[in-house]
Parts: sequence; C-alpha cells; structure tokens
Amino acid sequence: MRRFYTAARIKEALHKAERAGINTLFARADNHVMRLLEEYWNEGGTIQWFAQSASEQDDYLRNIDTAASRGAKGMYLHGGVVDHYFSRGEPEHFARALERMRSRGLAAGLAAHNTSPHEWIRDHLDPDFQLCCYYDTSPRDASPHHVASDRELFDPVHRDGMARCIGTLRAPAVHYKVLAAGRTPVEEAFSYVARTIRPSDVVLVGFYLGDDGDLIAKTVEAFERIVPGGRRSAGPR
Repeated sequence: MRRFYTAARIKEALHKAERAGINTLFARADNHVMRLLEEYWNEGGTIQWFAQSASEQDDYLRNIDTAASRGAKGMYLHGGVVDHYFSRGEPEHFARALERMRSRGLAAGLAAHNTSPHEWIRDHLDPDFQLCCYYDTSPRDASPHHVASDRELFDPVHRDGMARCIGTLRAPAVHYKVLAAGRTPVEEAFSYVARTIRPSDVVLVGFYLGDDGDLIAKTVEAFERIVPGGRRSAGPR
C-alpha cells in the first residue's frame, strides 16, 4: 500500500472517486494528508474531507483546530482513541472533542471499534454522526495506537453485534471496515450492509488500486446495485 500510493497516485484515485460520484474522503488529519489535499484542491479537485484525528498527536483539540483551518468539513475522534478513553473511564474527552469541532464549524463525530462506547455516546451525547466499525480488530485498552505486529481479529460475531447497535443509534452511522480489510467478498459484504443500513447512514470503503485501476467504479456499481438508495462515501485509507 505505501509503495503503491505515491502522492500522485492518491490524487489520481481521488479523481477517479469523484468521477464515480463519490463526494467525500475520510482521511487522517496528519501533515501528509493535509499537504496532499491542499495540492489536490489547488489543482481543481472538489472532494470534501472528513478528518480523522491523528492518534499520534497527543493534543486532539489542537489537531481539530488544524484540520478545520486546512479545509476539513467534518471531523471525528479516532476510534482507537475513543476505545482507549472509554476503557480508562474518561468519556469526558468525547464531549470536549465534539464541542471544539462544532466551535470550528465542523460536522462532529466519534468513532469506535466496539459497541460499548457507541452505546454510551448514544445515551449521553448528541454527535452529528458515529463511525461504527464492523470488527473490533485489536484491543485498545493499553494504548490507542494500532500496532502493526498485533494479530487482527475479524470475527463475524463482532459484525453482528455492531449491526444491532447501529439499529439503536439516534445519530447517522458511518459503517466502516465492512469488507473486513478485503477478507469478505464485495457481494457478500454489501448484501450484509443492505440489511443493516438506515436511510441516513453512509458506508466508508477503502481502495487499493494496485491490482485493478477500475476498482472504484466497479465497487460503486456493486454498491448501487446491492444497496439501493444508499449514499456513497469512500476513499483511500
């Protein structure tokens, strides 16, 4: 992924996404992404950016301010960070993050990999959206960061539990990791999404174009065929 996705190829993928009717990119609020998007927009690109807080930056409030000043339209606290704060009994960070996002004019959201934080957020806060991961791939109790050596777990039981949770949320949901990082065939994955998605929800899909340069258009076609009326939100992650 890192070898293939040069800056030029990321921008090419964004152009392909726009041509396929996708209007939103979910991507990290780090210096690389922000510099690349600045170039992309200066070159005529129009895709809007929903920023994921960069978990390696300790001051998420400053990260929110930076993303807003660099063109983000929405933002959400990283799922591993939310999982970590929740496991430590520190949910006060969630309201703090939402307040700062809204003060900067951003659509404000929170992500999580398991259902417990989402249920707490549902019962205590009013986010504009919640990013709901179909799989709790690795524990974040000890650290919010993904560790490359971690053994990732893609258990269908997690997917079923998150699907039930999504049905109880008041806020729109962004369904993500729906393809289990390529482990679940597109037809099967989108058929599951079709049974789970609500009218206000969107689906976040990542693309690796190294094996198929037309993958974005093909995926959009499959999504529109299998998930009638579904909104489209996707991008390289």
